[in-house]
Amino acid sequence: MKRINQFFAAIVCFFTVSTVCNAADRPIPSFQLPEAAKEFVRQNFPGRTIIYAEKDWNFFKTRYEVSLNDGTEIDFNKDGTFDKVDCHWTAVPEGFIPPAIRTFVSQNFPGAVIVKIDKKRRGYNVELSNDIELKFNRHGDFLRYDD
Repeated sequence: MKRINQFFAAIVCFFTVSTVCNAADRPIPSFQLPEAAKEFVRQNFPGRTIIYAEKDWNFFKTRYEVSLNDGTEIDFNKDGTFDKVDCHWTAVPEGFIPPAIRTFVSQNFPGAVIVKIDKKRRGYNVELSNDIELKFNRHGDFLRYDD
């Protein structure tokens, strides 16, 4: 019985240590980002440069976080597709925002701009410059205001 408990404790310790080590964010040079992520930055943020890149490993997925020289933060999945763009105080470039979301915001919130867009499995969370947060489905149809 004692050996079983020791074996179980060793297994738990191994998985705990490996999870902590693998879940760490590690800085990487920007050239190690997926090509799609680098192209996304070039197309949508011309004239801005990547000043920091980080790769986040864990058992289930790999993610990349990027900071640009103007303070913009972008999260990418392992393929280099954007998951979140946070421009903080300035407008998110419209090129990758679904047209239905752009239309809804311009018609219902004149003068406000999208400063953050977060792509989720079932849709989008959008934050406007007037601090209003909105939820949309995958097709860009408005669902509700977010608290």
